[in-house]
Amino acid sequence: MSGTDLVLLVVIVVLVIAASVLAVAETAITRMTRSRAAALAEQHPRRGPLVQRIVTNLERDLNAVYLSVNIVQTVQAALVGVLAARLFGPLGVAVGIVLNVVVLFTLAEAAPKTWALQHTDRAALLTAPMVEGIGRLMRWPARGLIGVANIILPGKGLKQGPFVTEEEILALAEEAAEAAVIEESERELIESIIDFGDTVVREVMVPRPDVVSVDSTATVRATVDRAIQVGMSRLPVYGESSDDVVGVVNVRDAFRAEREGAGDEAVTTVMRSAYFVPETKPVRDLLAEMQSTKTHLAVVVDEYGGTAGLVTLEDLLEELVGEITDEYDSETDAIQQLANGEVLVVGTFNVGDLNEELDLQLPEGDWDTVGGLVFGKLGRVPVPGDAVDADGVRLVVERVDGRRVTRVRLRGVRPDAVADLVDT
Repeated sequence: MSGTDLVLLVVIVVLVIAASVLAVAETAITRMTRSRAAALAEQHPRRGPLVQRIVTNLERDLNAVYLSVNIVQTVQAALVGVLAARLFGPLGVAVGIVLNVVVLFTLAEAAPKTWALQHTDRAALLTAPMVEGIGRLMRWPARGLIGVANIILPGKGLKQGPFVTEEEILALAEEAAEAAVIEESERELIESIIDFGDTVVREVMVPRPDVVSVDSTATVRATVDRAIQVGMSRLPVYGESSDDVVGVVNVRDAFRAEREGAGDEAVTTVMRSAYFVPETKPVRDLLAEMQSTKTHLAVVVDEYGGTAGLVTLEDLLEELVGEITDEYDSETDAIQQLANGEVLVVGTFNVGDLNEELDLQLPEGDWDTVGGLVFGKLGRVPVPGDAVDADGVRLVVERVDGRRVTRVRLRGVRPDAVADLVDT
């Protein structure tokens, strides 16, 4: 081995070490969450704030690290090929490939990244100064190459750097709550906001059988009496049938008309135009529309134009902040634990919400509610005592009102899930 070969060997070893350190740094900063970085900033005043700053500006520093890793690995692989060719002649290329794939991959990739995964906090603290330096040194070359990529792939480039998925945000919020960086109520609000974007009106509306309405032939006085009886401030007005909504009456308008002596007039004289929306409309869009139009109640129609139900501004807000109850709301719990460990659920309870509450995996098909799930599984109108099995849980029909499933008993729910229900 000549002096040149020795120099090449030393340079290769240095590059392998550099690649290993960069692999540790890359893994540490990509696995480090903002909540954990904030905790490190408090626990380690010297390097913790540096880690927090890197995580906060991840796009800037991570792209620079990626570029550095690429440069080091490319140069190292080329030099291994040159050295192997000088030492082994025609077989040098094959030897170089084997060394890079087997030996160098283990030393510069798998081992350091595994260590960083097992000691993320320590790895982040150790490599933070290096990452900060690389970010400053390689920032502009990285941005320049990203700009080239944006020109080659217009509209699909890397202008925004690393992307964060909804699942990662939820995981981050969960970890932050566990570390007491945020309150549990704040974590639930973050989750509600994310779920809000995927929810459609059908999932939050009051179904037509539960809608309280008045006939268009009813008088203003009768409408006021009905509103007082049910404790509602707005009532839909129907024409020939409950499927034919012709308007909405604001009870304040009816009160005013009665005070002015128009109590015997038809309710249609004080009703307002109804606001109709399709049942597949995203709730985020409906909330914005109801705010801009100052509308508090919308009539939901199905694909055939029939009335499917109604949705209020309160229904939409409850999707974000949780149940809002007042003195007129029923005190009956939607989920009740029974003495024998079973769970009693109202038939209109959303299947997705039930899965979340009890940590279940009940199927979410063409139905939205527990009652709809029973209907779908049975394929006919249920009667009390009917039972279906799903996800290891037996759903037994407890009560039926007409053709509606109003109460369902769940058997086989895990005891710890029921315990969590009691705790909440």
